[in-house]
Amino acid sequence: MADEVLSQSEIDQLLAAFASGDASVEEMKAEPEKKKVKNYDFKRPDKFSKDQIRTLEMLHDNFARMLNTYLSTTLRCLVTVEVASVEQTTYQEFVQSLANPSVIGIMMVPPLKGNIIMEMNTGIAFAIIDRVFGGKGENNLKPRMLTEIEEAVIRRIFDKAMGNLQEAWHNVVHFNPKLEGIESNPQFAQIAPPNDMVVIITVQTKVGGVEGFMNICIPYLVLESVMSKLTTTFWVAANASKDEHPEHADMLKSRVKTTYVPMVVQLGSIDVTVREYLTLNFGDVLQLDTRVDDELQCVVGTNTKFLCRPGTSGKKAAVQITKVVAGGDEENDE
Repeated sequence: MADEVLSQSEIDQLLAAFASGDASVEEMKAEPEKKKVKNYDFKRPDKFSKDQIRTLEMLHDNFARMLNTYLSTTLRCLVTVEVASVEQTTYQEFVQSLANPSVIGIMMVPPLKGNIIMEMNTGIAFAIIDRVFGGKGENNLKPRMLTEIEEAVIRRIFDKAMGNLQEAWHNVVHFNPKLEGIESNPQFAQIAPPNDMVVIITVQTKVGGVEGFMNICIPYLVLESVMSKLTTTFWVAANASKDEHPEHADMLKSRVKTTYVPMVVQLGSIDVTVREYLTLNFGDVLQLDTRVDDELQCVVGTNTKFLCRPGTSGKKAAVQITKVVAGGDEENDE
């Protein structure tokens, strides 16, 4: 074991203690002989290691960033979402820590077993609802149950949050979250036995001037099948592997090749006044700015990409490409 290095202030305090007689050499020799005892509660066995807790924190940091972006663009106000803590506790202690009423979303996460809980502080919930309905994002209401209209708004927020959670977890496990229901009384949200261990991800959320917390409760039973993947080594390797496998680039290229884009051949153009446009009748002739022997512009998307000449192919009108226009993609060519 490496020796501890004392700072100058600690050395001065130690010398002063020797000079005053408050400390003795015999006492200091006896201290290393004392065994350090770590308390362990057998009623609350630790199910998650420090490395797994750290991995869960990194996963939900991504979730917090995505949810922050969504809420900021949807509510059009300053929103801050960040992970405050990741802890393991019993399900009973978690339920007892929740206020009544609360906004509790119970979610299924197939193919994983069991349910998870996403709980939102009523202050944050009412601030979001106020902002959605055109308010300033304030919370001047006392804690109460949500009305049907308010619940519909929060359900939409939960649906998007579940999508962000799914995306944050995709390197570890693919699951399809589904909102099973919304409860206001924590005692009615029983997703695990009272003494079962759960991991609680506390997300600090600020909407405008209202600040509160959002809690994600994941029972050990849900994560039991993927516990081996909840390591920083696996998580970092999964992130790095996305850029190493060429099949991802090939799949992206194949999807781009089958994407439809508008392609238009312009015969020409002409500028007319509104008065002339309103007087147009059947049989009128408009003289375009192109000659009969001029090449026509072929526009792909919004850019001129080719020059062509008109003609026929069988019984259908057609054009023949005569030239590729350089720089047709503008800055995208780079």
